[in-house]
Formats: sequence, structure tokens, C-alpha cells
Amino acid sequence: MDDRALLASIRHLIGEDETADDCAGFDLQDGRILVSSTDMLHETTDFPKGMTEFEKGWMSAAVTLSDIASCGAQPIQILVAIGLDDPSRLVPFMEGAVSCAERFGAKVAGGDIDSHTELTVVTTGIGIVEKAHYCRRSGASPGDLVCITGTPGRAMAALEGDERYRENLLTPIPQVEAGIKIGRAGASSMMDVSDGLAISLYDMSDASGVGFALDSAKFTLPAVRFGSAMEYYLYGGGDFGLLFCIPPARLSALDTDHTVIGTVVREKGVWCDGEIVEKRGYAHTW
Repeated sequence: MDDRALLASIRHLIGEDETADDCAGFDLQDGRILVSSTDMLHETTDFPKGMTEFEKGWMSAAVTLSDIASCGAQPIQILVAIGLDDPSRLVPFMEGAVSCAERFGAKVAGGDIDSHTELTVVTTGIGIVEKAHYCRRSGASPGDLVCITGTPGRAMAALEGDERYRENLLTPIPQVEAGIKIGRAGASSMMDVSDGLAISLYDMSDASGVGFALDSAKFTLPAVRFGSAMEYYLYGGGDFGLLFCIPPARLSALDTDHTVIGTVVREKGVWCDGEIVEKRGYAHTW
């Protein structure tokens, strides 16, 4: 069982709508939506070996900022709850978390400190977005263009030893500015691809009730020294690009770098050059 299957087992308790996205949205009734998201990271499963404490703090903030960015929202606050095996790790860790939050317009506004057998971090972020520009995984419609920001696969290449992409893996950049611009341009759906492009497309397919036909000739593959660039592009996790769908007529209003990689189709599923794309990527398993 993986985390997606486990989540499905509690949807009847929380709700289909409430478990369809990485973020929760709360209507402020003034034309804006308050967006919130939370993430948990463990040293042994989420932080690559060799990371500094600063980098771990940065990444912990970045994963939550990326979720907020994927809604088209501006992050405003982050809470950090941290379980420490060694209290001397706290200051350099928080220097990284604060640096990341402040770079993208948010403030670390509190949290909790506890003892633990391994470094364990829970970050909770809050953002604001105008209701008209609020994006979710649902909303994609047949005929929309499938687009992505950034170059998926670089973080996986770094994990496999390509030092050129070390920063992509260890200090990823949440696409906050791009997310805001994508939402304002009229995207129909959006999410980040930190778990990998392919599995993110399947998540969006489930949420929107549509499918995706990709054209590999449109991919901007990472330059790799070993391994498969296509494998990294489709299935590698750790990249914080934004996957989004947008009506063709709206694309000209979008003022941020992006790549059109396919189109939305009626039948649920994911295809690349007419072949079924495997449903796999980063997942927690039991």
C-alpha cells in the first residue's frame, strides 16, 4: 500500500473535495481564499545524504511553499514543528527555513519543538489568493493545453550523482511568482510535480476526470551524463515545477516561462506519443 491508497481509505471521513488537493481552501467571503497546506519530512526517508542543516531547513519550508504556489497563492506564513535528536541542530536548520520563507514573501510565525529519535519536521503554510485566480487539481477540460514550468528530472539526476544539478535537489526553488501569474492568466488546474511528472498527471486526471496526451517532441529534457533523461523527466521526483492546464485562448496572457507538453483529452489516463505512461513516481509505501 502507498500513501495514495491509504488516503483513499479515509476519504469517507474527511470528504472527496477535501482530500483532492495538496492544499485546503477557506472562503474569506471578501473575494479571497485562504490556502493552507502541511508536510512532514523525516531524515531517513526525505533528506538526501550529505545535506547541511541549512539545506534541510530550506527544503522543509520549500515543500510547503511549493504547494501554496500551485494554488496561485501568495504564501504569507509558515509554522515549523520540529522533532530533534540533537538540539544543536535547531539554529542552522531554522536559518535555512527562515531564509527560504522570507525569500518568497512569507514569515516563519511559530511552531513547536520536541525531542525525537531522528530529525522530523512538519511545516504548515498559509497563503492568500483572489477567488477568481484560485487553482486546484480539478478543473482541466478537454482541449486545454498541458504545460509545465522548469525542467523535470534535474533533481533525480542530482540524486543519481550529477553534481551539476545539486541545487535543484537540495535547495529547490518554489515557483511562487510563476504560480501567481499562471492563476491570473486563467489556468483551469494546477499542481506541483515534486512527486514526479507522471504520477502528478495521474493525480490531476483523477481530480479532473480527464486524460492527458503528451508529445515527447515538446519535452525539454535535462542534459544527463548517465541514466535516462526521459526516465528522469517522467518519473523523477524532487523538482518543484508547476504542472498546469490552460485553455489555448488564455495562453497568450501568460507572462512566465513554460513548456507546452500536450493536450487534455476526454478519456481518463496518461499517454505519451500514443503509448500508456506508467503510473509511478515518488510515494511512501507500507
